[in-house]
Amino acid sequence: MDFIVQFASFFVIQTEDDRRYKHYQTMDGDDYEDSELKPFLDGEFARIVKRKAERNPVSENVPTKIGRFAVEPGFELDSNPNYNLFRRLRQAESKEQFLNCTDELMRAYLDTSAVRGGALIVVRARWYQVSDDPMLFVLKCDFEPKIARIADEKKLIDQVEMAISARNIKSIQYPHMPEEGAFDEWELKIHQASHARYFEDFLKYVSYEKTMPEVMNDQVMTMVGSYLQEELQAPDITEVRQRELEIEAQKYEVWAASEKRELQESWPHERVVEATNWLVEQKPDLELKLKLDGVLVKGKMADYGGRIHIARVGGKYAVLITGDLFEFEHGVSPVELLQPDELEQVLERLENGPRLERDDEIPY
Repeated sequence: MDFIVQFASFFVIQTEDDRRYKHYQTMDGDDYEDSELKPFLDGEFARIVKRKAERNPVSENVPTKIGRFAVEPGFELDSNPNYNLFRRLRQAESKEQFLNCTDELMRAYLDTSAVRGGALIVVRARWYQVSDDPMLFVLKCDFEPKIARIADEKKLIDQVEMAISARNIKSIQYPHMPEEGAFDEWELKIHQASHARYFEDFLKYVSYEKTMPEVMNDQVMTMVGSYLQEELQAPDITEVRQRELEIEAQKYEVWAASEKRELQESWPHERVVEATNWLVEQKPDLELKLKLDGVLVKGKMADYGGRIHIARVGGKYAVLITGDLFEFEHGVSPVELLQPDELEQVLERLENGPRLERDDEIPY
């Protein structure tokens, strides 16, 4: 991946006493080629572009996200202030124009709650192998504490003030590139430390898709609503059954909002298989995670009903997992020496064995 830098602005942010910044230099392509910034950033643009981001991430705290410029219904993209600033940066025709825009960006960034000292570098570059359209990279490097360099034999080391590192650079890439060479002007990609919302605070007019757990929650609750509606529309429904369904709907609301949830025992196996199949069609790699008395079972949603089964055995719950090959990791255990019994023998053992009280089953 070869990028041709057209413009680059370098700022330093200080936050010790009050928030302030200093513009060090704005360069055109020729200046950049001869600057110390080039070896510092070499390879960084390719890493940013290659970095994967899920449109529906697994949680809100993932470091890399795809954002979309938010507009009111009926309005166009140019009604978004964040987009307009990025567009001006992409269209700047001189170093002076580029500096004016980056200075505006710098002042907006300095007003965010999560801002820290460091260097902010704004670069416009062209990936000439893919497109003639320029891309923007906003790069934030934090100051590195306690940095020293080797001095002479007498002094040994020198303290280095305001040292920065290319390690853990936070970045904005605009526009987002869902596929190589395919730009989406509505979207950008941010990469930041998961514990700090560096760029989410800065980009006030950018929205982000729901996390995958939120999407699944919405879809499952839609299925629950359809199920309740079917039951309510049954031709022979009684008033008692209607009241039961109203209570059931409230129970589902509480269940869906709970962090830790128990088996509801409401739907038959066939309905659950149908629902999981529908979810898998939307996202084939969906995970299925559950705990049975502290024992974690982790697989794919697509495995339910085929390789992963939930059952009752002698008044207890059981999770059955079928497959062709066991793999063990870490230290050798005696379990690896087992000659497995047939399932019928195991079920008989479970049914006839002593039943422990639930509180006694897992030591804490």
